[in-house]
Amino acid sequence: MEAFEAPGINTLIGSEGSLAWAEALGSNVLDPDSNLFLDFTAGFGVASIGHRHPRIVEAIRLQTSFLLHGLADVHSHHPRINLAEKLCSLVPVDQPRVYFAVSGSDAVEIALKSAYLATGKPGILAFEPSYHGLTLGALHSTSRPAFRDPFHPFLHDHVHRRPFGAPVDQLKALLAAEPSVGTVIIEPVVGREGVLFPPDGWLQELSQLCRETGALLIADEIFTGFGRTGKLFAVDAEEVRPDLLCCGKALGGGLPIAAVVGSREVMKHWETPGEAMHTATFTANPVACAAALEVLSVISDDQLVQRSMSLGSDLGKRLRDWSLNRAGIRSVRGRGLLWGIELTNRDLARSWSARALSLGLIALAGGPNGNVLQLAPPLTVTTAQIEAALDILEKSWRVLSSETTGKLDP
Repeated sequence: MEAFEAPGINTLIGSEGSLAWAEALGSNVLDPDSNLFLDFTAGFGVASIGHRHPRIVEAIRLQTSFLLHGLADVHSHHPRINLAEKLCSLVPVDQPRVYFAVSGSDAVEIALKSAYLATGKPGILAFEPSYHGLTLGALHSTSRPAFRDPFHPFLHDHVHRRPFGAPVDQLKALLAAEPSVGTVIIEPVVGREGVLFPPDGWLQELSQLCRETGALLIADEIFTGFGRTGKLFAVDAEEVRPDLLCCGKALGGGLPIAAVVGSREVMKHWETPGEAMHTATFTANPVACAAALEVLSVISDDQLVQRSMSLGSDLGKRLRDWSLNRAGIRSVRGRGLLWGIELTNRDLARSWSARALSLGLIALAGGPNGNVLQLAPPLTVTTAQIEAALDILEKSWRVLSSETTGKLDP
C-alpha cells in the first residue's frame, strides 16, 4: 500500500498493524485469508444497518438498471425527489428544505455557507472538542489543532471556541460581546473526539439562546443521525429543532451521500439567477439516493432506533460493571449504540485497539488525546456478537494488563 498511496491516511493503528478488508456482511468483516472480525466501528458509522444489507444491495441493483448518473445541479430524477421529500418528513427542522452533499464535510461547508448567506455575519461559535470535517471551510470549526495548524494561513479569525457543555451564561456573554457571530455549530453528542454527552438541558438552553440572539444553530448529526444514540437524531433527546441539520454516513448504507436540511427561511438565500453557488459533479447521485431511500425504510421497518436504545442499555451496563475500579480506565460513557471507554493515556488505548484486532474485534481509539476506545457497532448487531465483542475486549485487556503491569495509571 505504501508503494502507491500517499502517507498520512492510515494512521489510527500505526505500527501495531492494520487490516485488509476483503468482504463484509452485517457486523462481520473478512480479510483476504478469510479471518473473521467483528466490526464495532460500523465503518465509521456508515454501516449502521449493517454491511451489505440485502435490501440495499437490491435497491442498488435495480437503480443501476435505469440510471447511474445525472446532472447534479441541472436536472433532477425520481430517487432524488423522493429522498428529499422523505428527509423533510423526518428531520426536526421547521419548514425543511434539503441541500444535497457528497460527504459529511461537504454538508458542513454547505451549512456554514447557508448560515452566512442568511445572516451576513462571518463569526462562528464552535466547541472543543469537535470534529466537523477537514475540508477547508469545515476545518474552521473542527477543534483539533493538529488538523488546523498546518493550514492556519488559510483560516480566518472569526471562530470563537468554548468547551463543549460550557455554561450558557458564558455563551450568552460571548454572543453579546461578539455581534459578528451569526452561526453556532454543535455536535449534539461528540463522536470521534471522545464520545461526550452534554449536560441535561444544555442543548435546549443553547437552542433558546440562539433564538434570542438571532444566531443560527447548526446541528452536526453526520455521525449521530439515524438512530446511533437511541433517537432518530441526537437533538431529539431534548426536542431541539435546529435551523440547519447535517446528516450523512449512515444515510447511504455504504454509498457516499450527505445532506443539509435547513429551514425554508434560511435556504431561500441560495436562490440565484446564475449557476449554483455550491455544487459537485456527484451530488445526489441516483444510485446513492436509491440506497438512502431504502436505508430509511429499513430503519423504520426493523425498528432500529428502538433497538439501538435497548441493546445500548445492556451493553452499557456490562461495560460499566466490568470496568468498575479497573486500573487504567477512567470512565465509560455512552447512549444507544455509541460508547466510549476513556483510558489514562493514548498508548494504552492504541495498544488495546491493536490487541483486540488480533483477537478479531475492530474498535478504534480516538479523541483529541487519542485515549478513548470507541464502540459503535451496526444497529443490526446481534446479542451474541455483542457478547463475543465484550469477551474479546476482556481477553485483550488481560493480555495488555500483563504486559503493562504498573503502567496503567498516569
